[in-house]
Amino acid sequence: MSPNPTDVGAAQPTKGVFRQFRENPYIFGLSAFASLGGFLFGYDQGVVSGVLGMENFGALFPRIYLDSGFKGWFVSTLLLTAWFGSLMNGPIADRFGRKGSMMAAVVVFLLGSALQSGATTIGMLFGGRAVAGLAVGMLTMIVPMYMSEVSTAGIRGTLVVLQQLSITLGILVSYWLEYGTQYIGGTRCAPDIPYSGGTPEKPTFDPRNDVGPNGCTGQSQAAWRVPFALQIVPALILGIGMIFYPESPRFYLMRKNEEAALRSLARLRRVHPDSESLREEYLSIKAEVMFDEAHSREKYPGKNGVSLFFAEYYGLLSTWPSFKRVFIGSAIMFLQQFQGCNALIYYAPTIFGQLGLSGNTTSLLATGVYGIVNTLSTLPALFLIDRVGRRPLLMCGATGTFISLIIVGAIVGKYGAGLGDHKVPGGVAIAFIYIYDVNFSYSFAPIGWVYPSEIFNLGSRSKAMAITTSSTWMCNFIIGLVTPDMLETLKWGTYIFFAAFCLIGLVFTYFCVPETKGRTLEDMDRVFGDETALQEKERLFAIAASLGLTASIPPEKTEAMTAEAEEYV
Repeated sequence: MSPNPTDVGAAQPTKGVFRQFRENPYIFGLSAFASLGGFLFGYDQGVVSGVLGMENFGALFPRIYLDSGFKGWFVSTLLLTAWFGSLMNGPIADRFGRKGSMMAAVVVFLLGSALQSGATTIGMLFGGRAVAGLAVGMLTMIVPMYMSEVSTAGIRGTLVVLQQLSITLGILVSYWLEYGTQYIGGTRCAPDIPYSGGTPEKPTFDPRNDVGPNGCTGQSQAAWRVPFALQIVPALILGIGMIFYPESPRFYLMRKNEEAALRSLARLRRVHPDSESLREEYLSIKAEVMFDEAHSREKYPGKNGVSLFFAEYYGLLSTWPSFKRVFIGSAIMFLQQFQGCNALIYYAPTIFGQLGLSGNTTSLLATGVYGIVNTLSTLPALFLIDRVGRRPLLMCGATGTFISLIIVGAIVGKYGAGLGDHKVPGGVAIAFIYIYDVNFSYSFAPIGWVYPSEIFNLGSRSKAMAITTSSTWMCNFIIGLVTPDMLETLKWGTYIFFAAFCLIGLVFTYFCVPETKGRTLEDMDRVFGDETALQEKERLFAIAASLGLTASIPPEKTEAMTAEAEEYV
């Protein structure tokens, strides 16, 4: 790819994604390694679903096991602190570096994991979830930033999907791991004590009555402690491994350390520091850093520190075009969450039990299959997102999820608690849960993260992305909190509720979401009725010229850009 700074945001690679990976496998390996941060997030999302249904866990923490509202708080505590972690990590990353903030997040995550796996009180358990959530939020903010700053522009979209894929892999591993660990000591807490909960036709475990004086004589505490503890392993691998990978060249330039920036870039591109192509790319990155600094000085004169921080966020909402971008980006994230994806991830065994599967073991097995479907269904996005476009995938996915949830809701509404006695309708409902997952996983799941980054201009992108990312965490928190009560009180209405948002997602995409495939930031300006991208492009071009970088730009490109500017103005 040409290092022409005027191409920033265009995302028009001259080489195919897989060819670039073959030419520099180091970048792919580094990005795959850094995406362990996404794996940790996915693992922590999925691990709680199986633990909540284990009888030994219920015997030790009966209130979480029995009280749906309290169960919701247990799950969503991680999401609330993750929201805070995603917001606070920006200044940390700018002060201590991308690597530094990533390794700090790993240390925090290790502490949270240790508290969860060793918990003997509800306070320790909630504290562990809160601490781990803080780290997860930090990682989900810094890992995509690090990956985008060390990679070439032509593969950044693919790396975002790679991050989503790593999240689904984390969920998958946690599901199947718990399916295995539930057998440690047996699946029953006290095999010799009959169940006293539920109904005579369908008895269930009640930790208030079904535990002997010596506690659980069957299922071991290791059944749920081991899954919590094992998340320490990938966290350690990530933390130790990042010591040996280079810091982001952009961070070094922000800290005015040009020698270190050039060395880091040479290491990333596997070429000599004196290489002409490397020098051009280095200068283009330097031009972008200088542009960011100039943008803040010119747009917010006299402001610094906290006042600059708030002024930059206010600027995103001060004009209709910029507000519209923030609204659409945040709405995509909102709809991603309110289509019910994480409700299924957090409470999959409970949902499969509601659909007629009897026994925690069977529900965990169905949950493990759900994890496989979730992971495999993300793969098509790697190949389709830049070929088919964003809008068709979003509309197709929203249609599929809407139909699937309507069918599931209708079946649960008709048969209710007796669904377990009607195998065929129950099987159909479970099949459509999987079909729902297929449609969501190739559409809103990855595109929800890709799309917002494609509609914001250079000067506002980082702040705008902080808003859209925090919105998804807050929506995630709400879903995690209210779903247990919804499943208990609304029952079939829960599926209709989420189906309604799938329909809203379809209508919203059709009328409000512009296509970004193959479009430059200047094209997006025309869509939103703005001129910011062209002005920023001219400013960036001037900075590049001051660095002598325009010497590498063919004259016809310079002429075309000048003509475009005259036509646009």
